[in-house]
Amino acid sequence: MLVDSHCHLDFPDFASDLDAVVARARAAGIARMVTISTRVKRHQQVLEIAERFADVFCSVGTHPHHADEELDLNVGDLLARTRHPRVVAIGEAGLDYYYDRSPRAAQELSFRRHIAAARETGLPLVIHAREADADVARILEEETEKGPFAAVLHCFTGGRDLAHRAIALGLSISFTGILTFKKSDHLRAIATELPADRILVETDAPYLAPGRFRGRRNEPAYVTETAKVLAEARGESLDDMARQTSANFFRLFSKVPRPEAAA
Repeated sequence: MLVDSHCHLDFPDFASDLDAVVARARAAGIARMVTISTRVKRHQQVLEIAERFADVFCSVGTHPHHADEELDLNVGDLLARTRHPRVVAIGEAGLDYYYDRSPRAAQELSFRRHIAAARETGLPLVIHAREADADVARILEEETEKGPFAAVLHCFTGGRDLAHRAIALGLSISFTGILTFKKSDHLRAIATELPADRILVETDAPYLAPGRFRGRRNEPAYVTETAKVLAEARGESLDDMARQTSANFFRLFSKVPRPEAAA
């Protein structure tokens, strides 16, 4: 059993064959999928997919690319949406200095609001961090001083310093197909250093298809490829990695029922 802790099943890439995509994930042993919100104003579309499939859950949040579009979003808005049983996480939110599609001040304001919602609800915050290691670490440390919160750095591509500062705060780190790329030696090296109970796998589908599927649309079934490479890097079997990352997921995303509980 594996879990895809981060995908975007509401994106247009899946509009024509979503049922088949979910069926392939099930056939590949993917027991749970979390489809991630990028705009609260469009959250209903994400929620409808989570309601449609028994093994799909969702988050609620605003991607940093859209932070300036939803400046009126407040913590209360997020809290209200988390009452739905299919909403199991906050985000994705964070900082993206690679594209800078929103002003950095807007990104930080939104990030802190999402952190407050995660702290209030106890749900995990899904963090987007790209080319912003220093500010992400600073904000996480400042906010942790106000009170702890659960979180995962998704699609981790940052440096060793951010990874270890996040781990020191009790956060988790999730890897995508980028881990499988030939030029990702530095990322695989970081992955070997992390505590076993803090690592997750994801696809970020439809983006970042792993090595042997590169150039194709990514989908949840392919999370197995990332788990294989992560297992190889850490000198473990795929079965052990699947068990560990799934256990980590259900501990962090505690609102998601385990398959046996759902049965």
